[in-house]
Amino acid sequence: MMDRLRQFARNESGATAIEYAMIGVIVSIAAVAGLMIIGPTVMAMFTEAGSAF
Repeated sequence: MMDRLRQFARNESGATAIEYAMIGVIVSIAAVAGLMIIGPTVMAMFTEAGSAF
């Protein structure tokens, strides 16, 4: 039983997947935050361009 527990503690195969998932979450949060910041500016640009016609 202790041997299996030691093997489980040494196993790092799932760690890479978790790290990639965390990177994906951070990138997603950054993308949403960036779009929320520039969203009103882009909306104003399209509104201005649309009202020009």
